[in-house]
Amino acid sequence: MSLYISCPVENVERATAFYAALGWPLNAEMSNDGVSCIAIAPDQFLMLSSREMYASVGGVEELIGGPDTPSKVTLSFDLESREAVDELVERAAAAGARIGDTDEYPFMYQRQFDDLDGYHYSPFWMKPTGETAA
Repeated sequence: MSLYISCPVENVERATAFYAALGWPLNAEMSNDGVSCIAIAPDQFLMLSSREMYASVGGVEELIGGPDTPSKVTLSFDLESREAVDELVERAAAAGARIGDTDEYPFMYQRQFDDLDGYHYSPFWMKPTGETAA
């Protein structure tokens, strides 16, 4: 199963540049002037649509927020190390993201950031079974 997460954005070009700065590639075959398809993992994609394009599909005009509207979902995903989590969040900060909390649990290391359009991300690293908190 493939996963596509559709996100209305203020400026498709700016949003595409932000995700490119995170190291997530553009799928040019599924992109055009009104939408960018960003590959975040095998068979997992962000569809960054202009607000107009997003609203034209399915009559969702009233659902479109903005950068100052808190995201109603959190996109969480695991990475291979706590260093990889830190590196991604540092790239997000350099690209203009708002950086949130760092959470350390006995079993997990997690950080938070919001992209330029207010979408909330929570990359994490799960500690191997039996490893104690750092």
